[in-house]
Amino acid sequence: MVVSISLIIKQKHFRSCLNSITFAAPFMADYFKVEFSFVDPALSPVEVQVRKGDSVLDAALDNNISLHHNCGAVCACSTCHVYIDEGMQTLPEISDKEEDFIDRAVNPRLNSRLACQCRISGNLKVTIPDQTVHLGH
Repeated sequence: MVVSISLIIKQKHFRSCLNSITFAAPFMADYFKVEFSFVDPALSPVEVQVRKGDSVLDAALDNNISLHHNCGAVCACSTCHVYIDEGMQTLPEISDKEEDFIDRAVNPRLNSRLACQCRISGNLKVTIPDQTVHLGH
């Protein structure tokens, strides 16, 4: 009798845990992985979990990753310039204004974006240029 009661309690506990996992699964889609690497070879890559809708700049700053942002994240400078190595298709389309500021950045590439304008809706790999000097305007 004790064995069967113990087994019933364990089964209920297992179902409860299973229900919690099943219930939590939809919320996991609201988080994405961002892997930051750096042009500076002295810095190691960092992988973080980020909420959907946060910017790449938010992801960096919330995780103590240095990334200049002179204009306060309003797309009025190019200091938060980054390279999107993977996941560009998950980001909003680049605006003319953002493109104009990227043209002023140091060493822009085809995969250049302003971190303040990149709203996260998928996994990304991002390279951060050298942050020891202020880059761009």
